[in-house]
Amino acid sequence: MQKTRVRRAGALLVGLALVAAACGDDDDDAPSAATTEAPATTAAAATTEAPATTAAPATTEAAPATTAAGTEAPGTTAASAGAGELAGMKGTTPKGTDVSAWIPAVNDFWVAKGNPELTDFNYAAESYDAVIVIALAVQAAQDDGSAHAALINGITKDGEKCTTYADCLAIIEAGGDPDYDGVSGPLDFNGNGEPLKGSYAVLTFGDDNRLTDDETLVTAESPESSIVEDVPVTAERAGDGVLKIGSLLPETGSLAFLGPPEFAGVEYAIDEINKAGGVLGADVEYTQGDSGDTSTDTATVTSTRLLGEGVDAIIGAASSSVTLTVIDAITTAGVTMFSPANTSPALSTYDDKGLYFRDAPPDGLQGAIVSGLVQEDGNASVFILNLDDAYGNGIGDVVETVLTDAGVEVLGHIAYDPTAASYDAEVGEVVAADPDAVVLISFDEGSKILRTAVEQGIGPTVKMWYGTDGNMGNALGENFDAGK
Repeated sequence: MQKTRVRRAGALLVGLALVAAACGDDDDDAPSAATTEAPATTAAAATTEAPATTAAPATTEAAPATTAAGTEAPGTTAASAGAGELAGMKGTTPKGTDVSAWIPAVNDFWVAKGNPELTDFNYAAESYDAVIVIALAVQAAQDDGSAHAALINGITKDGEKCTTYADCLAIIEAGGDPDYDGVSGPLDFNGNGEPLKGSYAVLTFGDDNRLTDDETLVTAESPESSIVEDVPVTAERAGDGVLKIGSLLPETGSLAFLGPPEFAGVEYAIDEINKAGGVLGADVEYTQGDSGDTSTDTATVTSTRLLGEGVDAIIGAASSSVTLTVIDAITTAGVTMFSPANTSPALSTYDDKGLYFRDAPPDGLQGAIVSGLVQEDGNASVFILNLDDAYGNGIGDVVETVLTDAGVEVLGHIAYDPTAASYDAEVGEVVAADPDAVVLISFDEGSKILRTAVEQGIGPTVKMWYGTDGNMGNALGENFDAGK
């Protein structure tokens, strides 16, 4: 069982003036967000006063321990574990506050369908919740056409609380207004279709190069000033009475390790919905699709196929950069696009015709929490390494701003090529700078960077290393051990 401590982070950063961020790459013309402001939070045990215009994360006291399952497969033992070269590296990934029963259930469901046991659960809950919210909106609207999208935000807030599809469906059928609190968290969508609250697990690698059983949950909220009115749905598409869902998630590419848990979450939700009577009196239909990454046109090929098959909603993409390559085609067709993992601020103000949604919190929250870890561990200096794309540049900029304003010296900040054959030069600059800590914002190429760092004598057992959701999974340790 995962040992989980819960706390709230006070004065976290959101709305930093960024041009890009998220799991992916972005256009230079992406709109920038508003000036930094601290989100509203409940009282923390200790707070850090925010500098003018930029709020630094607070040091908080852990609440009494509880138990919950986490990011490793139940009943499994990691094979071919390493010699502890990653031990002590810590980082964050979005996670709901209570998944102790849900994690084993979704894993058992996935295995029963003939799949290998899940070794990571990143974004499984968000994928599950995306399907549930869409299904409830369609049921409430009595329309699987584009009109249902206007009800998605409302399904997540300001109604009668419910936590399962069946219970929420009963509220709708009784003429009520459900407020779905998901497995991934309370959701509480803003008018632009993204959550106002974020919940993150702080994870640590152990002596076997796998995540340990100990984790801390940190929650934060965006400020009231970030709340916007609902974006109207401006693309019309008629439904046919049968909800059809397609997925645009990574079977291949740099985020392929996220594919299994995301596909599992989608299919588990559809199974539960159909067992509860379906939507509009019919079973939900499903078509799986690969998003690939931005190095291929896989997402375009898949989304074109899904639109041709007449899907009403597409779950994906995982990468914000991939989403930005297909969002116009999908939303112009009047199809709902709902990502379980996009975090780019560029998508907060994107002209999406009221049809794009996500239940992963924006990067400002995660970047601030990672910065808080660096501070809490007493580091006076830091070096930032991020892949040169929307996700990496976005979180990297948040981290640099928050730490600089908090008085932590940023000795270097490199945006590297994620397709590079070698990272000797980049790691060499880290060695020369000799920081107290290193923040690594990467996808699967992170294992190569860490291998180089270990070889150059500056790995996680020598310096404090911090990661984010793009690399904080057992797949990082597996790739590292395999020399990938």
